[in-house]
Amino acid sequence: MQLHEYARYDAVGLRDLIRAGEVTAGEVEAVAREAIAIANAELNGLALPPFNPALDHAADGPLAGVPFLIKDHGPVAEGVPFFLGSRALPGILAQRDTDLMARFRAAGLVTLGLTTVPELVLSFATESLRYGPSRNPWDRDRGVGGSSGGAAAMIAAGAVPLAHASDGAGSIRVPASCCGLVGLKPSRGRVPCGPDLGEPMLGMAYEFALTRTVRDAAHLLDAVQGPGIGDKYTAPPPRGPYADEREPGPLRVAVTTEPWSGTSVDGEVAQAAIQTGHMMERLGHSVLADRPELSWDDVLASCVAEGVAIASTLLRAPRQPDPAQLEAVSRQLLSLAREYTALDMMNAFDAQNRVTRSVAAFFTRYDLLITPTLGRLPAPHGTLRYNDPSHTFTTWLDSMFDYSPFTMVFNTSGHPAISLPLGHSATGLPIGVQLIAPYGREDLLFQAATQLEHAMPWDHRVPGFFVGNQ
Repeated sequence: MQLHEYARYDAVGLRDLIRAGEVTAGEVEAVAREAIAIANAELNGLALPPFNPALDHAADGPLAGVPFLIKDHGPVAEGVPFFLGSRALPGILAQRDTDLMARFRAAGLVTLGLTTVPELVLSFATESLRYGPSRNPWDRDRGVGGSSGGAAAMIAAGAVPLAHASDGAGSIRVPASCCGLVGLKPSRGRVPCGPDLGEPMLGMAYEFALTRTVRDAAHLLDAVQGPGIGDKYTAPPPRGPYADEREPGPLRVAVTTEPWSGTSVDGEVAQAAIQTGHMMERLGHSVLADRPELSWDDVLASCVAEGVAIASTLLRAPRQPDPAQLEAVSRQLLSLAREYTALDMMNAFDAQNRVTRSVAAFFTRYDLLITPTLGRLPAPHGTLRYNDPSHTFTTWLDSMFDYSPFTMVFNTSGHPAISLPLGHSATGLPIGVQLIAPYGREDLLFQAATQLEHAMPWDHRVPGFFVGNQ
């Protein structure tokens, strides 16, 4: 198998080749290692040299033999160090697998490396002082989004077909939009979060993956979904396998390009969402301009509490990080967390409740909501200044949500959301469109996303690392 052949396949395609005996899992791994080395040399998507050997995995799982990467997110895989993108963390060895990592292994995924993140996974730009900027394969002068930015760069280049990602405010969907990928944030409780956490970031953070195709996301969710032992939240059981392609029937669809924050949206970005609404109408769905009514101040309050939850983990650690080794916004967050009171946290829970109920009420009238994913095209390096000492944590959030004003609402509410690469700018940059469904209805997202993938295909648009533009 040659590099240009390997990069054409998604995860299901590679799995099917291995099952048919047309290529061995060892041959796929060998070419994946070559692809990872070439892509990382140019894009800086890996936090460490590739694992050699690969992490242990099942030989007979539903995605056996498919190359995979995990995120420098915190303890993920037993024996693998984590840094959270920070110079202040020296590389702490994970003592055991997370429940999700155990399911990745059982699915047969061949884990070959650790991907880059911004410090404390708190930015929509993956350009920490520890790793330097991860570069976008569509335009090396632009960022890959964050916090799952290294994963997005490597997938978009064709080095791997899918990779572990997590999303606390948009950190799966933002890199998907920047890099022309599929990024699913599942419902709260759909994917296990244990054993060490009961509700990651107060129930507003979610783990899953980035992929290039809808079917890869569906097959992977089938492999890893369902509660772990003792999980605090459990989503409703699926109505059937997500990978079964079914027509959704006529849906009630709302479209908005107006952020709740009141920030402006780039015209090309807004037009991509509007065109998606027009396509849904042509596909037989009922489409109206509408959006949930909610308070942006409530969304911000819930996000501040989420940040405090991250900081509290560091403040409770046996060894405190050296402030001199932290970036400016991280230091601001630690200071805020020391002053944050129990009353502040209760007020944030009330705000989260109001947002959740407002969004849930909206979905009693609609089956889907369509928005842009970002408010802008992928940002040039240095646009989001995480190490700017003039920032408070609140002004930092304002700058982040000027860039991505549509994603955090659904971290707060717990609803499933997916970013699809349905648009492309005049300058050749990918534009993501976000679809949101009622709580627990990933099946609707996959059905609508599959329709759109067929009607507005993106597989011919590639950044040209190993496969030339077609």
